[in-house]
Amino acid sequence: MTNLTEDIRFADLGVPAPMVDVLVGQGKENAFPIQADTLPDSLKGKDVLGRGRTGSGKTIAFAIPLAARLAANPRKRRAGRPRALVLAPTRELATQIDATLAPLAKAMGLTTTTIFGGVSQGRQVDALRGGVDVVVACPGRLADLMQQGHVQLDAIEVTVLDEADHMADMGFLPGVTKIMQATPEQGQRLLFSATLDNGVDKLVKKFLHNPVMHSVDDESSPVEAMTHHVFEVADADAKKDLVRTLASGTGRRILFMRTKHHAKRLAKQLSSQGIPAVDLQGNLSQGARERNLAKFSAGEALVLVATDVAARGVHVDNVELVVHVDPPTEHKAYLHRSGRTARAGSSGDVVTVVMPAERRDVAQMMRKAAIKVTPQQVTPNSAPVAQLVGEIAPIRHVAEAPVQQQQPRRQQSASSSSSDSTGGRGRARGRGGRSGGSAPAAQSGSAPSGSGAGRRGGRTAEAGAASTGGQRRSGGSRRASSDGVRGGSAPVWSSDGGYAAGRSSGSESGGNRRGGGGSRRASRPAGSAR
Repeated sequence: MTNLTEDIRFADLGVPAPMVDVLVGQGKENAFPIQADTLPDSLKGKDVLGRGRTGSGKTIAFAIPLAARLAANPRKRRAGRPRALVLAPTRELATQIDATLAPLAKAMGLTTTTIFGGVSQGRQVDALRGGVDVVVACPGRLADLMQQGHVQLDAIEVTVLDEADHMADMGFLPGVTKIMQATPEQGQRLLFSATLDNGVDKLVKKFLHNPVMHSVDDESSPVEAMTHHVFEVADADAKKDLVRTLASGTGRRILFMRTKHHAKRLAKQLSSQGIPAVDLQGNLSQGARERNLAKFSAGEALVLVATDVAARGVHVDNVELVVHVDPPTEHKAYLHRSGRTARAGSSGDVVTVVMPAERRDVAQMMRKAAIKVTPQQVTPNSAPVAQLVGEIAPIRHVAEAPVQQQQPRRQQSASSSSSDSTGGRGRARGRGGRSGGSAPAAQSGSAPSGSGAGRRGGRTAEAGAASTGGQRRSGGSRRASSDGVRGGSAPVWSSDGGYAAGRSSGSESGGNRRGGGGSRRASRPAGSAR
């Protein structure tokens, strides 16, 4: 099975020429299956229910009809009254949706903005007052701004619910329901979700009118381009050495941990060992999360150590390897995490590291996920491990750090700017040189592809540089950002960070409630959310 529909071009699907030109300029001339299936109906104004896993191309599938509909009936922008709304479960996903949507909207003469918690609302309020066509929002902050009177949804013509199943998992559905009730009933509704459980089906019945359903590669079906491995280790020391080895290649990789503390600690350990790594977890401020994600997207950090927050909205293309350092407890969490690789037509590998006491639980989880894989007893030097990373790059240790001192001043400066990776970028250049791989190019946006000695040789990073902008500095507001409705109410759906209480076992709880001081400058990882 292929993710790309070779013989169907966007131009053949009735996509307006300005948007076709933008897509072709991005190297996206042909449509993915979910795009080819849904666009004929959505461009006609029909309500659409699209089922597809993350990385299947849903963002463009709804961005095109949204922009086409608004442009076909141009209207003067009005303060606080957007014409289209996209709801997303997390801040990271909202930012990445806007990065994909904004160029298409601009080509049609439309403007967009993002609304989410964790940052000062000043920029968001200013954008709404100035008049904007499309709002990409998380439910909590949007509900707050609605209650304050900064935005009204009575002029909404198109509403999109993206990753509705994730919003359900996070407890957002009560807030989503209130928001949907504030939009005109006759508007077009597009809902995209990997599954229809946990109340998503109720949203469909309540708000979509005779929806046309298209199902392409839903979350329960493994991607054929994704190779799964179960590596069993003897003890904690063996696990530590194996994880370090798996993290040592030159391509992008995500390591998943169960807790925020362990994610932070592992990122620091890897950085101290010469492996440029950043963490993504709930104790980070919004600004720190954006900076770390931007470093990972640009190739400045090659390893992202994350809790389950990253499985629920972080879309970065060309992630070669996902490692479940701590195996999840549920098969859905396994599929969400694993879906960070083998995206947008690329291949990828998924490794689950298993201790002896975890064997039975992992085997049961794999059965529920419909993944057939034979566990392997390994050490860091075993052949299966070498096939994944050994032929790409050797492990770098702290003793080799002086290589950084011999680099040009420009590289040293760029490396020292990474407070979380301990000079990792400079070391990554040294490691890439040893293995014959290309150095991380943060300005060009290309992630290093390595020496290409094995099956990964042909993989290149197409994600593009993480662009900055979109938000002014807010003056470092320290006010609490629980994103709840004002007046002291704090319902579980009101946290845009995805840390609502009552989430499934093994997932992160207790979200970031600080205002997230420091820089509020947004960083948009480009090339994602295709």
